[in-house]
Amino acid sequence: DLLVASQWNARLLEAATGRAVKVIFEGVDTSLFCPAPKSGLMDKDRFYVFSGGKVEFRKAQDLVLLAFRKFAEKRRDCVLVTAWHSPWPQFSAGFKGALPVALQTGADGRLDIQTWVQQNGINTQSFIDIGFTPNPLMPAVLREMDVCLQPSRAEACTNLPVKEAMACGVPVIAAVNTGMLDLLNDDNCIPLKKQSPVAGGNTAETQDLGESDVDEIVAALEFAYEQRARARQIGLNARDWLIANNRTWQSHARDLKAWILSLA
Repeated sequence: DLLVASQWNARLLEAATGRAVKVIFEGVDTSLFCPAPKSGLMDKDRFYVFSGGKVEFRKAQDLVLLAFRKFAEKRRDCVLVTAWHSPWPQFSAGFKGALPVALQTGADGRLDIQTWVQQNGINTQSFIDIGFTPNPLMPAVLREMDVCLQPSRAEACTNLPVKEAMACGVPVIAAVNTGMLDLLNDDNCIPLKKQSPVAGGNTAETQDLGESDVDEIVAALEFAYEQRARARQIGLNARDWLIANNRTWQSHARDLKAWILSLA
């Protein structure tokens, strides 16, 4: 039997194999990732935009930088906070997507995110790279954020950085495509609905992928900046939606156990 974590993946596999596919959605630890007051350690007069996930074409960090650069031209108090490192920097080095300058590794072998961001037009005073941060410490980071930005071109499952932000009550700006269709709606996020076909590769490689519109991303950031109370309510709606729709690790483990036992 085949097991996947999104309806999009299930449709692709069913079409390719003719076999039935079981869908069990990813979960998030809502006992760890949950709303709580800000620590007060961050400058309360700044507006913090978080983006997470390893650097790659699929995760669309190039679109994050293009949109944030444009947003920051008007909003000088904004700060982009990224968790973009991974144990495999060699697979991210050389990526530039729609940017003029590619990401490189530093002398220490780690991704030089700081230099990459600066070379692509973002002032270092408007950027924080949090490096490798253990997952149990991420709730404390997320609670300091005003919005989470994840314009992925594709998500085979859903997107754990998005779910973790949602679970903390942080409003999320995210692309409505692929596996994210199982997670996002108009009430639990600030959706990026302008999804153009992704260029490059052959049709099979880019089937259903979505290229978010940079201007729509900027408009979403402006909404989160101008309408902070409304954005905050969207974040809290998202937390409630995750619980109501059984998107917790506890639910995931229960469903996975039941599925495995059914195969015996």
